[in-house]
Amino acid sequence: MNAGVIGIGRYVPDRVMTNADLEKIVDTSDEWIRTRTGIEERRIADKEMDTSHMAELAADNALKDAEIAAEELDFIIVATVTGDHGFPSVACLIQERLGAKNAVAMDVSAACAGFIYGMITAKQYIETGAYQNILVIGVEKLSKITNWEDRNTAVLFGDGAGAAIISPVSEGRGILSFDMGSDGSGAKHLFQDGPLLYMNGREVFKFAVRKMPESSLKVVEKAGLVKEDVDFLIPHQANIRIMEAARERLGLPPEKMARTIHRFGNTSSSSIPIALVESVKDGKIKEDDVIVLVGFGGGLTWGSVAIKWGK
Repeated sequence: MNAGVIGIGRYVPDRVMTNADLEKIVDTSDEWIRTRTGIEERRIADKEMDTSHMAELAADNALKDAEIAAEELDFIIVATVTGDHGFPSVACLIQERLGAKNAVAMDVSAACAGFIYGMITAKQYIETGAYQNILVIGVEKLSKITNWEDRNTAVLFGDGAGAAIISPVSEGRGILSFDMGSDGSGAKHLFQDGPLLYMNGREVFKFAVRKMPESSLKVVEKAGLVKEDVDFLIPHQANIRIMEAARERLGLPPEKMARTIHRFGNTSSSSIPIALVESVKDGKIKEDDVIVLVGFGGGLTWGSVAIKWGK
């Protein structure tokens, strides 16, 4: 039984914060941000909108796209590091709101690699026949843990949610292979200290520019493919230079890589599913395309999947 994506959805807040807006808050400039990160603007959720609300809206869109009811969900996996509370999980909160009364619910904490971890977890349950329909969500309200006085991190992050329904798909399609890993020795480079996020940008960059291309190639090889078989790349939208390193290692032209960082910034665990939704909507991903999703995050963590697109 092959596990694949049968529905996708996303939600981003209405409020846009541009680089010009940030110039009024911290000592930075539009040129500095764009040239070093590729970010032009990001979305910021209102104080009244918490993580679970964004997750619920993305989930609703994914369920509609998959044409299934919430009652048909067996499992809800939410990847987030910015839950509404320490507990209960965001997954439990949206289970109740969606009316997914038959679903097990839990959160996964792997920072920006969380959505990939969730997909890989869902794949196991589908392929063993334990479950039929699994909702995987990546969602973050990073604005509530961002230090708006730190110009090195305040310029990077945004809020948003992306969701996918993982279910059985036809032979030859779906998640072909995966790669994942962790390196706890790097935990000190990216973490939440009290209420705020801290990042050693130089060390995280060095890690990511090595691991993203490495994991991308590994997952292609595990699928029994060569890099020329890859039609599209969806990297974690953290930094345009890191994304370009992964694209170049796969030998893909620029138009074959998802790029939403300029519009949404780094939305952590939600960046890959948001970019997936945007790429499908724009016609960049077609039936039977081979796509690679790859991310890295605090932990330090990384993960990738190769997918043959379609039901």
